[in-house]
Amino acid sequence: MHEFSVVQSLIGLIEENARQNNARSVSKVVVKIGKMSGIEPHLLKIAFDTFKEKTICENAELEMIIQDVVAKCEDCGKEFVIENYRFVCPECEGFNLQVIDGEDMYLMSLEMDI
Repeated sequence: MHEFSVVQSLIGLIEENARQNNARSVSKVVVKIGKMSGIEPHLLKIAFDTFKEKTICENAELEMIIQDVVAKCEDCGKEFVIENYRFVCPECEGFNLQVIDGEDMYLMSLEMDI
């Protein structure tokens, strides 16, 4: 379960941001998880709840925003949400697509107690 290593890196990033802002604790963590990121949200939650103990995130709530996969057709320029893993442009039926969102996980915001 690679979510454990993802959470360890996430907590490290949170601690670094908290230190830079002289925060005593973090009360809320908001992450955006792309549907093609390979991250299982329920496993990420379990890992976060496990690893946050005795860290600056000990009392933090984890909020997850699940991001659809968004693509852009390189032929006609249309941006659209990929539905049912159908990587075909709904406008021109082209296959020349670039995925522009939904492949990554991002730390979006932190609520810190200073």
